[in-house]
Amino acid sequence: MNSTTNTSATENHIAFHETIVIGAGVSGICAAIKLSKAKVDYIVLEKANEVGGVWRENVYPDCACDVPSALYSYSFALNPNWDRVFASQSEIKAYTHDTVNRFGVTAHIHFNRQLTKCEWLETEKCWQLETNNGVYRARFVIMACGPMHIPLIPHIKGIETFKGKSFHSATWDPAYDLSGKRVAVIGSGGSAIQFLPAIQRQTAQITLFQRTPPWVLPKVDTKISDRWRTIFKRFPFTQSLFRKLLFFQFEFLNHNLKNKWFSQRLETAAVKHIARGVKDEALRKKLKPDYSLGCKRILLSNNWYKALGKDNVDVFPGITEIQGNKLIASDGASCEVDVIIYGTGFEVSDPPIGKLIYGRNGRSLSDQWAGSPTAYLGTMAEDCPNLFMTLGPNLYTYTSAFVIIEAQVKYILSAITKARKKNIATISVDGEKSAKLNKNLQSALQGTVWNSGCASYFIDKTGRNSVNWPWTTMKMQRRLSKINLKEFQIERHS
Repeated sequence: MNSTTNTSATENHIAFHETIVIGAGVSGICAAIKLSKAKVDYIVLEKANEVGGVWRENVYPDCACDVPSALYSYSFALNPNWDRVFASQSEIKAYTHDTVNRFGVTAHIHFNRQLTKCEWLETEKCWQLETNNGVYRARFVIMACGPMHIPLIPHIKGIETFKGKSFHSATWDPAYDLSGKRVAVIGSGGSAIQFLPAIQRQTAQITLFQRTPPWVLPKVDTKISDRWRTIFKRFPFTQSLFRKLLFFQFEFLNHNLKNKWFSQRLETAAVKHIARGVKDEALRKKLKPDYSLGCKRILLSNNWYKALGKDNVDVFPGITEIQGNKLIASDGASCEVDVIIYGTGFEVSDPPIGKLIYGRNGRSLSDQWAGSPTAYLGTMAEDCPNLFMTLGPNLYTYTSAFVIIEAQVKYILSAITKARKKNIATISVDGEKSAKLNKNLQSALQGTVWNSGCASYFIDKTGRNSVNWPWTTMKMQRRLSKINLKEFQIERHS
């Protein structure tokens, strides 16, 4: 079957496409561009009314990327107009819109289509996708939903008794005025270190509840001059070279975090960073982590510690209970607040999309994973023929998400094009080969800083690391350069 049409698959006029992509964020846009280039019949189903994914959803103050913008972009769509070394949320969102228009894929995106169920139909050898606005079928499905998808609100005793305003950083209401408010910030991760300093001046009081302090390094951020933007426009190879240098810097970091001497040097720099921002000795002790740098996500900020040292900011240990507008910390300290802002991240180790996918065995992928997701090369799950994921289990490493996504999309495209050429109906994960690969992967993770003992979202509820890739990003790129059909169970069209 080398071509398909957009005609109905059944008498019920269920739209059929060779490939359907779920999500028009960074992953979905990349897949759309590459599918168009390969002349594959496809559509993208997007739940919102515009593209952008996580960069559309997150609008909290000072939201920005912690990977330099020259690397946090597609290698095939470099942007010479970045305003800063680390791009802001609005710039990245604009970049996704510009890229969609530049490559002419807008017509393939169907907006306001929220996926409610994705079910494998064994007889028809295709997936049926139910949405809030129609039913679709496809031979291949690319789940480009990303892990930073559903905000995580922690289970706190008495949370329902709180009478004030509360929201997650990913559902920020720009119209809500925090001026003069007593604010509790729950969590000290990647979003909190950006929005807390941004709101500190306008609030009456901020109380930060943190279970464990993060390692925070200075952010070498600066405005990109007009001169450099002109150079990038006139000589695109200069920006490509800059991108490669940044890539190898991250590879150097990945490799050397295993080196005790190197990690201790970074820790020393991070401790000095605390001392520069915080003069109070007792507060410095609260802010110094007691685990190895890199065990949790490394954060970057130039104003986090300065903000925590202000008179209207208190730092408490983790929250244990809410009694009306009174919040109680694990050490018994308490405060009265008007607003709670949750900077508690997302469901990473238990991807919500798994609840919507029903594979060949009739079980949801979430039930199959049981809180500890696995996939073959982070891209294909067992009992889910012809279904691909982007940024799936065990692919995270210290690099740009764009680098990982481009590698995966290349792999996915090679699978689809080979299936077309070789009359293949289904490509399925071989359980034995997948188990062997993931066993080797987990073994390699044992010697890494990610598995060195701290509590992080890298470690799932079973105690297994279901997030990190233990080797170099270059090895990941090589492994995902093209699909090897001998590693899979193949079923051909009769």
